[in-house]
Amino acid sequence: MGSLGSHFQASPRGPEEAVERQCAGNRHSCECRKRKRSSHCECDSEPEDEDSQKKLKSTSKYIYQTLFLNGENSDIQIRALGQEWNLHKIYLCQSGYFSSMFSGSWKESNMMVIELEIPDQNIDTEALQVVFGSLYRDDVLIKPSRVVNILAAACMLQLDGLIQQCGETMKENVNVKTVCSYYNSATMYGLDSVMKKCLEWLLNNLMTHQNVDLMKELGAEMMEQLIQSSDLFVMQVEMDVYTAMKKWMFLQLNPSWDGPIKQLLLDADAWLCKRRKAGEEEPFLNTDDGMPFVPVFRHIRLQYIINDLASTFLVAVYKQQWFAMLRTEHDNDNGPQEANKDEFELNSMRCGRKLTKDGDYCWRWTGFNYGFDLLVTYTNRFIIFKRNTLSQPCGGAVSLQPRRHFAYRLRLASFDNSGKVVCSRSTGYQLVTLEKDQEYVVMNLDSRLLSFPLCVCCNFLYTSPSSERRGDTPEPENSARSVS
Repeated sequence: MGSLGSHFQASPRGPEEAVERQCAGNRHSCECRKRKRSSHCECDSEPEDEDSQKKLKSTSKYIYQTLFLNGENSDIQIRALGQEWNLHKIYLCQSGYFSSMFSGSWKESNMMVIELEIPDQNIDTEALQVVFGSLYRDDVLIKPSRVVNILAAACMLQLDGLIQQCGETMKENVNVKTVCSYYNSATMYGLDSVMKKCLEWLLNNLMTHQNVDLMKELGAEMMEQLIQSSDLFVMQVEMDVYTAMKKWMFLQLNPSWDGPIKQLLLDADAWLCKRRKAGEEEPFLNTDDGMPFVPVFRHIRLQYIINDLASTFLVAVYKQQWFAMLRTEHDNDNGPQEANKDEFELNSMRCGRKLTKDGDYCWRWTGFNYGFDLLVTYTNRFIIFKRNTLSQPCGGAVSLQPRRHFAYRLRLASFDNSGKVVCSRSTGYQLVTLEKDQEYVVMNLDSRLLSFPLCVCCNFLYTSPSSERRGDTPEPENSARSVS
């Protein structure tokens, strides 16, 4: 199955065998051939050799041309959307929709002409032509640009095999132009595996390959689902998630904007400044225009960007971080020591980096990490963490505690031009303890699986859950003032 088409297998004991016998005489046809044309028949009476396969192909084409396209020996006419199809009940009964219609006490069961009502706007005559034709042939070509229309028609006529093949075509062709329409269609027609594939593509590409058209197309509900996920493939740090959301919000409110992606943030900031200068005193998210975006911005992990933003609207976040620092420095909170995946999913720091080519790299992600200066090295296809204490200069305070614990998950991925994952690796959720200046090998990579540029995405959790997040008794209001 290629990217331009899919294969639809006729249902067992389909009418094709019956018409095949009419067209080719009383030729013997064994049971296994009825079940699947491509299977190997064990009957001695008619071995499946190359000539018989060619004959079957020829017969299939003859049936499609003579019975479907030419409508010979038709016993029923289907009318829909201003077009007519001269078809055969024995073939239509492969459809659950028509099978129920013809076998029940419906008035249509004895009618020679049936007018179909088409309630779904995605269904057009071209889609009906493909779906009706699929009942008369083995191979159906499904173009990615037409798959949603064909899926809609297949769902209406209850053709499970064709629905499945539409889903496979969609999953193989998810890209920046199709991901939103495919996700919406999969939601409408109940294709969970397609929804999952589209969501996975968006989590991998939203930050790594930012695209103006995609940001315009993504609605608030979908964006909220992406931003709250710890699986979001973040490049750089959490501040970049915030700036990406600011650009997205600007495009949602200014869909006619057209320009290069590098200009987008500048124009978004200028637009917000213009509103403030026009006399808008309250924060934008508190305005009528900003309220629809509040659920999305709530999922940005502000505790990791407070060094970059004004603190006027982050008082609660500063308080939370202040208590976390006190626990680290005075209550011997050396970091998480027990597995708590829920806490990790909700509150881990998200950061990433792109390695453009193979070589030696060493970096740190900036920000206040409670005195834990973690250096990340990529060399000789190894990824190594080092808890830097005394060996390398550091711009901030460094913890001198003998041991520090932290939770992490590191993921690697490289993508092709359509955003599809070419190769990927993940450490999964891990707990690690490091002593001063200790190194720790995170991953040893197989050179045969490496493909550059390579995106590195990490989640970190340096502190234990606070009592408020655990649901215990809140910390006292005067605990900060008790420390000089």
